[in-house]
Formats: sequence, structure tokens, C-alpha cells
Amino acid sequence: MKRSVCALVSGGLDSCVMLASLARQYRKVYPVFIRQGLTWETAELRSLRRYLRAARIRHQPLTILHLPANDLYGSHWSTTGRRVPGAKTPDEAVYLPGRNLMLLSKAAVFCALHKIDTIAVGSLGHNPFPDATPRFFRKFAMAAGEALDFRIEIIAPFRKLTKERVLCRGLRLKLPLHLSFSCISPRRGLHCGRCNKCAERQKAFRNVGIPDRTKYAGH
Repeated sequence: MKRSVCALVSGGLDSCVMLASLARQYRKVYPVFIRQGLTWETAELRSLRRYLRAARIRHQPLTILHLPANDLYGSHWSTTGRRVPGAKTPDEAVYLPGRNLMLLSKAAVFCALHKIDTIAVGSLGHNPFPDATPRFFRKFAMAAGEALDFRIEIIAPFRKLTKERVLCRGLRLKLPLHLSFSCISPRRGLHCGRCNKCAERQKAFRNVGIPDRTKYAGH
């Protein structure tokens, strides 16, 4: 069993399953949630806490870090909640420029301070963004390691998987996946059921052929 890993987590399905998978491979798993001032984070963090309590995954205490980005993104939909990409928009519609760059920078410093040499991210195979490629992860790890004088590796264990395959893995592990949170336009703390990420989630459950126990606003 490997020593320790920092898991960059949201409340999303992918990172929730990733966390459980890492707990089977590493002696110590440090889940880290980074707040950036985005509209869905309060609901997402609440769901993540519920999921962690229900899933009973072996992990270190959840660490919450802050890295405000609303001064950068300004009147963007991610900070205002207006004109959020809908169900029929492509993956590119939800791109937040430099987000992985910022998150990994904060996580890398955390890891150096706590002597954790691996950062895990939940990127999937269809991720089209330039800061989610294996090449980017390798180059960032080299630069961060040099800057911090501490060797860091960045892994994306689900990089070759689809959302459906991740969902199936979570089902095999008997995880409470209905408690994960994927929405970018929550309503009263629930999934809106109409945004890009809700549509992706619903499609995955539909394709796998199992009931979606997620609570959606208005349902």
C-alpha cells in the first residue's frame, strides 16, 4: 500500500468515487476542498460533508482552503449565477480559465508543508480543457517541485474513464452516490436539474440503467 496522497475533491460524483478508490490504495488520504467564491460551493461542500459521513471512507480530516477567484472572473456566470450553461451546451461551455492551475498551486503548497508527495485529481477521459491534460500535469509537477524544493507527482486515476464507468465503479463500492453534488446552478441547496452538469449526471445514470436517487429542485 502506498504512503499518502492529497485528493483534490469537490462534491462531484467523480471526486467522491476517486476518494473511495484512493482509500484502498494509500495508507493516508488527505481530502482537500478549495473555495474560490463560486456560486455552487456552499451547496457542494454541504453535500460533500454528508457524503463523507455516509460513505465511511477511511481518510484524514477534510481540509478546506480558500483561494478567491471572483475578483478574476468578475461578472462570469460562475460568480453571478446568471446565464449558467444549460443542459444542451457542450463541455467547453463550463470551462473556467486557469482553474486547475490555481487549485493545483494551492494544493502543491499544502502538500509540501505536510510532506505529501502525490496530488490526485478527478479529471475524466473526455475532459477537453488545456489544464487537465497529462502533459500539463507533468509540467506543472516539475515546476511546482522546483519552486517548493519538494518532489510532487500529479495523478489523474480516472483519466481513461467515462462518467458511466466511474458511476459503475462507485456502485460496486456501494457508495451513497446520490449524496454527491454536480450542479453549477443549485436551487435551495439542491440540484437544479437543468444545467450542463446536471444533464451530464442524469445522462450517466440513464446510460448505466439505474435509478437516479439525486434530489432535484422542483421534483
